[in-house]
Amino acid sequence: MVFVLAAVAVLALLVGVHRYVWRRLVGDTTAPGSALRRAGTVAAWLLPLLSIGALVSGRAGAPFRLQQTLAWPGFLWLAALLYLTLALLVGEAVRPVLRWVLARRATDGRTAGRAGAGSDAADMGSSPAEAPASGAPAAPATLVVEAPAPPSAATHPSRRLFVARAVGGAAAVAGLGTVGYGTYGVLRGPRVKRVTVPLAKLPRSAHGFRIAVVSDIHLGPILGRAHTQRIVDTINRTQPDLIAVVGDLVDGTVADLGPAAEPLAGLTARHGAFFVTGNHEYFSGAAQWVDHVRELGLHPLENARVEIDGFDLAGVNDVAGESEGQGPDFERALGDRDRTRASVLLAHQPVVIDDAVAHGVDLQLSGHTHGGQLWPGNYLAELANPTVAGLERYGDTQLYVSRGAGAWGPPVRVGAPSDITVVQLASRQA
Repeated sequence: MVFVLAAVAVLALLVGVHRYVWRRLVGDTTAPGSALRRAGTVAAWLLPLLSIGALVSGRAGAPFRLQQTLAWPGFLWLAALLYLTLALLVGEAVRPVLRWVLARRATDGRTAGRAGAGSDAADMGSSPAEAPASGAPAAPATLVVEAPAPPSAATHPSRRLFVARAVGGAAAVAGLGTVGYGTYGVLRGPRVKRVTVPLAKLPRSAHGFRIAVVSDIHLGPILGRAHTQRIVDTINRTQPDLIAVVGDLVDGTVADLGPAAEPLAGLTARHGAFFVTGNHEYFSGAAQWVDHVRELGLHPLENARVEIDGFDLAGVNDVAGESEGQGPDFERALGDRDRTRASVLLAHQPVVIDDAVAHGVDLQLSGHTHGGQLWPGNYLAELANPTVAGLERYGDTQLYVSRGAGAWGPPVRVGAPSDITVVQLASRQA
């Protein structure tokens, strides 16, 4: 029942937002019955249907080609709807100011016109040539009928249309421009960030050890093989000692996305590449993907630990795996280790930080949040995650959260650029 009520509320909100955007961009700016209004109305019905199709086609098992066909317009419209709505809401504050300016200009123009006409009449009345001769009968009075005052700037149809088109046009440029730039940022590929993390128990021999952290690649109907290759090339250029892929690699099955993941076989690091599951793997056949990444040369850490020179590297399954009996098991991964050694934990979601603290982890590397991906989504992400992006300390444990290298849903990022982070471990004994 709660799910049904939530679905109805979301649907009502989407209908209301689409109605508002249609009114401001189409209804207020085009003539009834015009071709532009008809086209805008068709788009207002078609685009949300494409968005719904893009959201449900993968879960419904639709053919991958159909998923790809729906994904670009459907997901891009969701981002466009967000920023068009925000821009139009800003325009609501601009609209009365613009109307006031137009009204003021119109009033000043009419005042100047009346003043000029009065001056001309005074000049004519004082002209000696037109003064009546003394004793001559006065000319009969002329009935003057004043024309009704023209409509104000706020109600004049042409001015209302001008204001609607000016505000709507500016909102469209701002909203669509934001989406375009955010899409370019995703398709361009992630940039490299570098972070130094001192660990109290790290020996001098491991000082400077570099881990390339990549999360949330999100291969799917939009981001495919070329996206993977860009990421692999970027990671390899950093020449890391170890590579950590911390979940949400894919949004789809091995059958559909296996070829897109193949460039991962080209990852190179002295101590290899390691992988832990994210929540989206459990929507996409986690067991099959674990087997597939192993075939590509990555080392899955399923609630497991390996010893690296100078520290322990552990990995736990994502909490979404609990629905399949494959959730995180910290005791299995960390319970019997030597706590005098430094430890680094790979865990997709930052929310498990309390378990990491309880098990004496020195550094947890996570993703999942996308840094919010679409501003102001970062404020919502802060409600569900202890850290949205960057490095923070929780007791004796440090948590680093990557913004991720891809995007879920709309291939758009605003205020949360994608990244691959090279984490350099520092020994306090060095």
